[in-house]
Amino acid sequence: MQGQYLVVGSYLGICVIIVIVVLHFIRKSIANKYRQKIHELEVTKNIVASTPVSLELSKVEPIIKNDKMEEKYNDWQERFDEIRECRLSQIDDMLIDLDVYIDRKNYKNCIYRLAKTELEIYKVRESADSLLDEIKEITLSEEKYRAIVIKLKTRYRELNKEFQDHRQMYDEMQDAVELQLENIERRFLDFEKVMEKNQYSEVVHIVKALDTMIEHMGIVVNEVPDLLLMAKQVIPNRMKEVCELNDDMVKQGYPLDYLNVHYNLEESEKNINHILDKIRVLDLEDCMFELKTMLDYYDSLFVDFEKERLSRKVYVEMEMDLSKKLEKTNKIVREVYNQLDDIKSMYDLNDQDVETIHVVNKTLVIINDDYRKMMAKVEAKSSPYSMLQHEVEELTIRLKNMEDDLDQALKSLGNMYDDEVRAREQLDEIESFLKQSKEKMRDYKLPIITSNYFIQLSEANEAIEEVIKELERKPIVIKTLNTRVDTARDLVLKLYNTTNEMIKTAQLAEMAIVFGNRYRFSYDDVDVGLDDAEKLFFKGEYKKALDVSIKTVSLVDENIYRKLLDVYDK
Repeated sequence: MQGQYLVVGSYLGICVIIVIVVLHFIRKSIANKYRQKIHELEVTKNIVASTPVSLELSKVEPIIKNDKMEEKYNDWQERFDEIRECRLSQIDDMLIDLDVYIDRKNYKNCIYRLAKTELEIYKVRESADSLLDEIKEITLSEEKYRAIVIKLKTRYRELNKEFQDHRQMYDEMQDAVELQLENIERRFLDFEKVMEKNQYSEVVHIVKALDTMIEHMGIVVNEVPDLLLMAKQVIPNRMKEVCELNDDMVKQGYPLDYLNVHYNLEESEKNINHILDKIRVLDLEDCMFELKTMLDYYDSLFVDFEKERLSRKVYVEMEMDLSKKLEKTNKIVREVYNQLDDIKSMYDLNDQDVETIHVVNKTLVIINDDYRKMMAKVEAKSSPYSMLQHEVEELTIRLKNMEDDLDQALKSLGNMYDDEVRAREQLDEIESFLKQSKEKMRDYKLPIITSNYFIQLSEANEAIEEVIKELERKPIVIKTLNTRVDTARDLVLKLYNTTNEMIKTAQLAEMAIVFGNRYRFSYDDVDVGLDDAEKLFFKGEYKKALDVSIKTVSLVDENIYRKLLDVYDK
């Protein structure tokens, strides 16, 4: 037991030692981290302290030639002394305090002091950098601004040469441009005077003024000739052409009031005078834009004039065509509409056909009214031809659509009339076929006419009677009439074919018997067969009689049937 206690006690002792060692290293690590942060702050502070303000101030001393510059120099010196002797010393004290907090392991206050020290170093660095920039603005001014002015002088000489080479293009603006160039030259002299006196605060304003004046002069030199050309020649000439063309077209009958040409010409003259006033004082803002806008407007007027010419030509052609079509259509619709009651009494029209005619008539009335309104506009010259062209095109389309509906209605009525005429013509043909059938039957006096013939004859006569009844009925139901005609035609053709077949068969049978009679006395079989054929013939069984007679004669002459057909066809 004692040995076990000793072992446990040893383990506990070792653990305590390990914990102590770990805590020691953790504290040491934290302290090192904060000391490293302090070191970084010291380095930053030293960088701020080494800012070359003193060097730049030493460059300023030789160029102090006026009270204002001396005042600035003293101010900069005071600000630098404050940074170096007060604020940087204060930062040194704050860094020492941080070391004390770390030694005392007061990390909570240390963190707060670190942030505060870092902020103070940042403020001092900003102040030092700002001070250095202000001083360099003076020490580098001469070199910097002379380089700028050299470029400005080069640009000025180019502009002056451009102006002198094309002086005549500036017309009345020559004196104004020369005066502006002289002002620029005086500003260059002012720059030299200020530089001699080291008045660098004034140099900035002079250089900015030179840059602005030369930039403006560049615009003046480049744009004034074009502006004067457009304002005094191009646009006035274009205005004159527009005015003459407008007046000429108005005399020719073109309604151009909607373009307000004369009003716009007056306004354009006012605008041009205003723009010229601005050009004379070298205020060129928006001048080019306004002049180009006016020029585009007058160019668009030529397009409008040409459009009116083409529209008038198209309108005249379409109106002439529309007038003829409208007159023709009015006549047709008037005749159909006036005869509608008679047509309804003649034919069994459906409601849709009648409604279509009514709708066509109403539509035509509206089209006629719109056409009259359009012609009134033409006489009053209140609408341009571009609008009239649109109206006449619309009326033409509407009339065309109405004509399609009218054609459909007339086609339906025409079909009814055609069906009636065709039915009467076919009735004559049917009666002719029936008459031919009867005449053939009377001409060829058959010993017996089969009952089949009389049944078909009766059916054909009844069908013809039905057709006649339909034609006499008012109004005529075309669909029923067509059915009756088709039925009568089929029955009469059937009778006609039956008649022809019966007569042909009887004739061939009779010819075969007559042809075979020459062999009766020589061949007993022929005599017997022909007797049978004659009996069938007189019973009205002509087909059987033909078959028996052909078979009988074929015993003697195999080509009997072909010979009979040849004779019959002749």
